[in-house]
Amino acid sequence: MPDQERRAHAITDRESRLQKAAKIIRMLGESRFSEARDLLEVGCGSGIISNALSDAGQGRLIVSAVDVTDNRIEKEGYSFQQVPDTRLPYPDASFDIVVSNHVIEHVGERNAQLHHLSEIKRVLRPGGLIYLAVPNKWRLVEPHYRLPLLSWLPPALGDAYVRATGRGTHYDCRPLSAQAAIELFRDAGLTARNVTVDALRTTLSVEHPGHALTRFVNGGVPNWLLALGMPVVPTFVFLLRIEQS
Repeated sequence: MPDQERRAHAITDRESRLQKAAKIIRMLGESRFSEARDLLEVGCGSGIISNALSDAGQGRLIVSAVDVTDNRIEKEGYSFQQVPDTRLPYPDASFDIVVSNHVIEHVGERNAQLHHLSEIKRVLRPGGLIYLAVPNKWRLVEPHYRLPLLSWLPPALGDAYVRATGRGTHYDCRPLSAQAAIELFRDAGLTARNVTVDALRTTLSVEHPGHALTRFVNGGVPNWLLALGMPVVPTFVFLLRIEQS
């Protein structure tokens, strides 16, 4: 079946995007971020994260960004190119860091997702690092359409569900399970570290620094206990590197 048109799902809430940028920096590691000279955000959406990462780089970091549609509300501090698909308009080994934040579920079926990763790998420098976040296929409420269990359904039933609820003509996202993501990374020649538990702690400290829940979780709840919630955690976060031969 030919690919159906995919909608833009850019998030334009500035505060949430600034918090996301702060989380990305922490997850990459502030020392690695400070050493990087070239960073690419694939699927920059509103452009707020690209701008915030550029600001955090304090003039020493060159930030580039691409997207298939131009939905930017923040256009300063970085260079932008509109692209037709998952191909990236950069030479091999151009970037120290590549950010793919809630993008892979939008590019299409598995072959397109694999090409998305292969292109990121191609433009990543040896020793470089990829930050990749993807919604969990098994989360209870699908994040783009706000419909319970939508991503659990086969594509045809997902399309029918979206139409029946008046949310659109078809379901255009393909979230991943943790296992499916790891298999995809392996097939793309990337090694993955699942840092979802660390990302949860970071989210709490960035978004709710003084909250009692943050103090409780980050002060005493062990990683193994938090990991029990991984089957239905809303988002997986991975740090990826080029697989060494």
